[in-house]
Amino acid sequence: MIRLLATAGTMAIGAIGPAIAIGWIGSKASDAIGRNPEAAPKIQTSMVLAIAFAEAIGIYCLVVALIIKFVP
Repeated sequence: MIRLLATAGTMAIGAIGPAIAIGWIGSKASDAIGRNPEAAPKIQTSMVLAIAFAEAIGIYCLVVALIIKFVP
């Protein structure tokens, strides 16, 4: 029972954190492109890289949750 709660907590935090980060990154990138459209390619490249790092944190939490659930 405790293992299931730990798995659920890990996945909840691991999903909410990166989701908020990705939304914030996208919002700030849209604002920056709106202010300076000429810099869009540079901003977009940085945005995609930052989103990939935020998504990696979610994947790490998934791996930890699977380890908690299946490793005795």
